[in-house]
Amino acid sequence: MRQAVEACARLGVPYLTLSAFSIENWRRPPAEIKLLMSLLREYLKKETSELNKQNIRLAVIGRIHELPGSVQHDLESAIEKTRQNTGLRLTLALNYGGRAEVVDAVRRLAEQWNHNGKVAVNEDNFGEYLYTRGLPDPDLLIRTSGEMRLSNFLLWQVAYSEIWVTDTLWPDFAQNHLFQAIIDFQKRERRYGGLGLG
Repeated sequence: MRQAVEACARLGVPYLTLSAFSIENWRRPPAEIKLLMSLLREYLKKETSELNKQNIRLAVIGRIHELPGSVQHDLESAIEKTRQNTGLRLTLALNYGGRAEVVDAVRRLAEQWNHNGKVAVNEDNFGEYLYTRGLPDPDLLIRTSGEMRLSNFLLWQVAYSEIWVTDTLWPDFAQNHLFQAIIDFQKRERRYGGLGLG
């Protein structure tokens, strides 16, 4: 993770969103979940000063309120300590699921409807109800482990994202893999559902 973050920061990539813990991960054995939460807390405590050195701002998306209180506390602390940074915005998807995000957005819309009366709903403003409001849709989705599926990640946002798949497992994903993904991305013609010209 550190290699990917540092490489993106050096390349001037403005946004990086990483899938860190999905809603589906709660199905794992309790000991494994406890270890993952412990690793997350350790990362936050050890890396926050490094994020500040590299001018990286931390954010999170997902059902954060369902995470253990100690994890929520460490997240809030790291987010607050990096709030003033103006470089790469690193977003961790924690207790995240794309379908849950859409459901939660619809709930917020319904609450606003009940509170304010009729609310205009269209593709342009629906994004304001998602966890990722304020973030642009991803240009590139990198899928490790050779998996040819989205795995319930950013389902609304990746409608026109380019997808790059590598057989490399995430723990082995290094800067050279990221560079290759970006080089391949730069060679593609983005059509956003339209016909290519030429």
